[in-house]
Amino acid sequence: MTKPNTKTIHGFSKIISICLLACFFIDKVYGDMENDMGMDDTSEYTRPEIVNAGSKSFHWLCTLGFLLLLPSVVTCLSFAGKIYSATFLQCICASYAFLEAAVFRFQDNNGVENRTSRGTAWFLAGLTWISVFFGGLAGGTGFLVRSKRLQTFTSNTGEKTLSYVHRGLSFLTVLTGWIKVCLAPVALFGFCRETHTGQCIAHGIMGSAFVLYGFIYVFVLVVPWIRSDQTSYSQDYVDSWVMCVWGVVNTFTEHRWGREGWSVHDYQHTFMGIIWWAGGILGIFLSRNGRRTFVPSLIIIFTGWAMSEHAQHLIISTKVHNMFGLVLMCGGALRIIEISFLLKDKRTLEKIHSFQYLAPFCLVCSGLLFMGANEEQLILVLRLGGDHSAYVLLIVSGAFLVYFWMVACLEFYLYLIEKEKQGFLPKPYDLQNENNNVGLELNNISDNDVDMYAHSFNV
Repeated sequence: MTKPNTKTIHGFSKIISICLLACFFIDKVYGDMENDMGMDDTSEYTRPEIVNAGSKSFHWLCTLGFLLLLPSVVTCLSFAGKIYSATFLQCICASYAFLEAAVFRFQDNNGVENRTSRGTAWFLAGLTWISVFFGGLAGGTGFLVRSKRLQTFTSNTGEKTLSYVHRGLSFLTVLTGWIKVCLAPVALFGFCRETHTGQCIAHGIMGSAFVLYGFIYVFVLVVPWIRSDQTSYSQDYVDSWVMCVWGVVNTFTEHRWGREGWSVHDYQHTFMGIIWWAGGILGIFLSRNGRRTFVPSLIIIFTGWAMSEHAQHLIISTKVHNMFGLVLMCGGALRIIEISFLLKDKRTLEKIHSFQYLAPFCLVCSGLLFMGANEEQLILVLRLGGDHSAYVLLIVSGAFLVYFWMVACLEFYLYLIEKEKQGFLPKPYDLQNENNNVGLELNNISDNDVDMYAHSFNV
């Protein structure tokens, strides 16, 4: 009796997993069709009055360009060692950030901008100018190094340390720019005030966390020396620790234990924290010593399922939450298939397969869907005469653009590194290989060559 071929077994495993995934989503879609809730009653909503739409849209596009997109390029240049170019472009960003904080306003129809948006603008302006300062010190800018105190500070700190500080600050400006760009529409429409503040904060933080999570996944995937790093811990080990810590925090912050009664939302949010730290403990145990595990992806699937069953006051909100949960479950399932069947529990492959880009995209897409699922924003969709399908298509379009920008920045960074022939956080020079090469060269010298060299010295 012949043994079954290993490749055939893996082929059948892939087919079975894909079939199970397809059956799951077909059942999900048909279940939603059978439980169709109809549409919200929009008779009580009036069409919003939009004032100065053109100028406000141009203002937001400028903010997007100078406070998020250009700082992303600056960060790529800084990490690639292009301090001079990064500092020059960062001066442009810092100048606009100051104008944004001092002159420009994201005011609603009543001429009011919320304090969070104002505070973020001033914080971003200060952070960007501090980044310019450290970039000038790291690059040896003339008017800065003329000061004896700055010369002493630079020599004591070291250019290498200053360049690392500049990299960290540059990346922090990108994160703050993301917050500012997302807060701008909130300020323009007068959202997230009074009783809606807590919900907006929850959606913004958790949605942005999934977007950042997707960026980390695609960062590890695209950058080759990070992807093939043979450290003692795997990506799943780090994910499990983060999920465990976040779960503990979420368990004791979503409800004031012993001081208030329990509501449906308290149960949902608190128990979601419990499943994160419980699964995180299992993931930490299974992924020790650099092993791969399915647990973080399975936690994501259960989180997506819980969100898809998260009933809301509005029908459109329930449907958008359902789509968010569906995309999140898809991302977790794709990640399990990647680890178990494509990578076969390895860290990486020689080349990146197109399939591997799907899971990070699902995380980015689900994050944007959750950010846009707050109640006031969905009421605006109803007031404009839209529905959940058009709104979801709009957000997914934004997810494509955000994911494109992430991958484009990483590819640009790799292009700069390849052009300069240097590495990310440069590694020590391999002296052992050099000694081996020298030894090979000495072994190849014959006795006649030695006699010839000796005769030439005697002459």
